[in-house]
Amino acid sequence: MADQSSQLLRTPLYELAHEQKARFTAFSGWSMPVQFSGLKLEHDAVRSEAGMFDISHMGKFSFVGDRLIDAWQALVPSDLSRLQPGQAMYTVLLNPQGGIIDDIIFYYQGTAGTQQKALVIVNAGTTDKDKTWILSHLQNSSVEMFDLSQSQALIALQGPKAAQILQAMTTADLSSLTAFAHRIVTINGSSAFIARTGYTGEDGFEIMLDPDAAQQLWRSLQQAGVTSCGLGARDTLRLEAAMSLYGQEIDETISPLEAGLGWVVHLKDKGDFIGRSVLEQQKAEGVKRRLVGLEMSGRYIARHGYRVIFDGAAVGEVTSGTLAPTVGKAIALAYVTTSLSKPGQALEVEIRGKNYPATVVKKPFYRASH
Repeated sequence: MADQSSQLLRTPLYELAHEQKARFTAFSGWSMPVQFSGLKLEHDAVRSEAGMFDISHMGKFSFVGDRLIDAWQALVPSDLSRLQPGQAMYTVLLNPQGGIIDDIIFYYQGTAGTQQKALVIVNAGTTDKDKTWILSHLQNSSVEMFDLSQSQALIALQGPKAAQILQAMTTADLSSLTAFAHRIVTINGSSAFIARTGYTGEDGFEIMLDPDAAQQLWRSLQQAGVTSCGLGARDTLRLEAAMSLYGQEIDETISPLEAGLGWVVHLKDKGDFIGRSVLEQQKAEGVKRRLVGLEMSGRYIARHGYRVIFDGAAVGEVTSGTLAPTVGKAIALAYVTTSLSKPGQALEVEIRGKNYPATVVKKPFYRASH
């Protein structure tokens, strides 16, 4: 039997993680570090100081063309015309049924002559699917797409000390970079695209750069005392911040209104887009299920796929769950019948044939106070 690991893609930072004795896992066709020094230690470092993640496996698409924003408006429910150069928007690609093909960040880079430029970051597991979908819908436009997914590295530097640490490596004034703002800067003498975005519930940056420059930056951050973090801590951090993970909280059968992403749907402000009629109907009639936060009583962990019970009957399903290091409680995200989705609602989760009490709580479970 062929060694599966040999067929996995490796990021430009794979060897550095290997040197650091990271534990690897197969994730969306890539060999990715799941843990370096220990999940709790990595999680706590991001909450209290700073941690860095290799996220080079994510899809990276560059777009150039006349009327680029207009061409993109049909693909997403968000009004991209609101964006000024250097601003970004979290949004979703929708299918005609209003289901989520992927959640993405659209970075508008402004114009060069008549040409508009944008960068779009997508999930690793959906990169090929997204590329095909986007290209099929842009084919009648003048917009060109460039796939940078394997030619560029991506590092997430996250935590309350992220700005202070990165500032020492660039002449750009990072304090002028507000949430979701982005620009091209020089870091350690190399050109880099940086954005004040992240997936941890903390302040921080996502930095895209050439492989050699990325390796240099990883080493510099290591020397500056930044903790290397794997996918394990990334998952517990995003779950405390109640951020959706594609394939768990969101997929092609779930609409943004059901997923608690109603804020990305701008029905009043824009014209037609794929899935609009379904979302209009859901808005008018109300959705039948909602994504909620659950807090377990005790330390029983509700895992993906576990049934949510009310009055002896199944009323939903857990999408993600963990024992949350910062919150200090067992938490979960789950879809439940809308009538049972209000905070304070008592429910149960079936764990290995037994039902354990859970309560619907407000999301997110954790909010940064720094």
